[in-house]
Amino acid sequence: MTSDVGERPLEPAPAPSAPAAPPAPARKLSWREKRWQRRRRRRLFEEILGWILVPVICVALYWGVRAGLNAAGTSPSAVIQAIKTLVSGGGPQP
Repeated sequence: MTSDVGERPLEPAPAPSAPAAPPAPARKLSWREKRWQRRRRRRLFEEILGWILVPVICVALYWGVRAGLNAAGTSPSAVIQAIKTLVSGGGPQP
């Protein structure tokens, strides 16, 4: 029985000072791929912006309503009580 595997000397390792092969040039993206990337980045940016701006807007609206009611000389609890009184029919009698 014979074997096709032959023995030969090991190849020497490349010298450490040899420069590495330059990377292959990157493939140029088509206009559709560029548009898709822009759209993906924009969606991510809008999502992050939404997570930041929505709470800020809600807090600003809350403060604005409180400041407006305070400037009018009333409070949110007084407005709620007045609405409950009007709804229950206990408003002023003529």
